[in-house]
Amino acid sequence: MKTFLVTGPIGSGKSEVCRYLASKGYPVYDCDSRTKGLYESVPGLKSRIATALGIDWSEIGIIFSDSRRREMLERIVFPLVAEDIRAWKSGLDSRLAFIESAIATEKKEFDGLYDGVLLVTADYSLRCGRNPKAAQRDSLQTFDLPGADWVLENDSTIEELHLKTDDILCRLI
Repeated sequence: MKTFLVTGPIGSGKSEVCRYLASKGYPVYDCDSRTKGLYESVPGLKSRIATALGIDWSEIGIIFSDSRRREMLERIVFPLVAEDIRAWKSGLDSRLAFIESAIATEKKEFDGLYDGVLLVTADYSLRCGRNPKAAQRDSLQTFDLPGADWVLENDSTIEELHLKTDDILCRLI
């Protein structure tokens, strides 16, 4: 099985690409939602994080403006997410699988979990229009175009995005 990382900045359209891939029957691991699931399913994880960060769990959003706390959170959570991805992959029976993550290429915990990178991009103004949090979180992420195996420019309609995704799928199969 080949596994591909779908990445890109907030508001670029990576979630739409992944919804489309899932609608075509491909397994997709959504790091954001699965991580939220781990917060609920791993006993004591939320309290462990809150204690390590010195905050109440209700203040977890502080990680987006406090790099020290964000790094502390990542040291606790990313190994659990990587383990969850491995378990997810071991249960699949598919030629292709996809992992959606905005940060996996930057974090060593995710090395070796995917075979290639599909970078979804869009102009900053488009991304801010699609997601108001893009302006706030844009500086937290970097995307290296030369490091991507495929670049999907999401600068038009959803239908066009789907056509571009189909084009890439033809090359992956």
